[in-house]
Amino acid sequence: MALTVAVQMDPIEKINIAGDSTFALLLEAQARGHELFYYTPDRLGMRGRDVAARMQKLTVRDVVGDHATLGEPEVRDLAGMDVILLRQDPPFDLAYITSTHMLEQVHPKTLVVNDPASVRNAPEKLFVMNYPQLMPPTLVTRDRDMIEAFRAEHGDVVMKPLHGHGGSAVFKISRRDPNFGSLFDMFSVTFREPWVIQRFLPAVAKGDKRIILVDGEPRGAVNRVPAEDDIRSNMVRGGAAVATELTPREREICDTIGPELKRRGLVFVGIDVIDGLLTEINVTSPTGLRAIKRLGGPDIAVDVWNAIEARRSAAA
Repeated sequence: MALTVAVQMDPIEKINIAGDSTFALLLEAQARGHELFYYTPDRLGMRGRDVAARMQKLTVRDVVGDHATLGEPEVRDLAGMDVILLRQDPPFDLAYITSTHMLEQVHPKTLVVNDPASVRNAPEKLFVMNYPQLMPPTLVTRDRDMIEAFRAEHGDVVMKPLHGHGGSAVFKISRRDPNFGSLFDMFSVTFREPWVIQRFLPAVAKGDKRIILVDGEPRGAVNRVPAEDDIRSNMVRGGAAVATELTPREREICDTIGPELKRRGLVFVGIDVIDGLLTEINVTSPTGLRAIKRLGGPDIAVDVWNAIEARRSAAA
């Protein structure tokens, strides 16, 4: 059955299609005969409980520099869509949160993937704190005395903003690092929210594994190995993608968190695991689909659309 699908994302003309998971999802949707529409979050509008967006019909092609054709803009009610892909990148700020409130007005009659209320209530670096038994020692605070005590207990730590993304503002701080005071001052001025302080895992040099779960089930993974002079493994920060398989410990992690992801309507999730320890549960706009397929792994966009279509059929 052909579906009408709207995608809420960042400007499509600026994406790097070689590594963009949203683009992979759009290609698969189009191949299935679904009708695609595109809009950016600033084009949303709400009157009472009616939500609309100024959107454009979309056609995609896997051609660098010529990957999208857009029709004329027109205002369409979101309630008239079958599926909305919520795929804008962080920052997870008030603008992002506001869009989830708007999308919540049409979900689940219009299936929003991922569920907007669950996205709002499961920020990456906080939702993961529900599973301390799977994590390295982690503190969320902006209190200096708490941070100092944590460093004294655990030695080298990683310090990063709670709602950061893409490896930005991630710092390794040693037990007696002379830069800590200046870094603390900079974070205090720059970020209003608390920060994440986590015991440093030296095994990150061997890779930070991104595992993709679809409806709570692991479907594939890619190991992201940081550059020699960096601790950040994000591919946008120079991390190298390497083919990998799941270890028994990683399957245990997936088995533990998977049922809750499915219950919350988090259809497409990417978790990060270093040396058998869970560090993040990414629900806003996870990536990794194209890298996994390029390295010989499965085409997980197929699994995502199978799950979406199954949910639509069950609701019909």
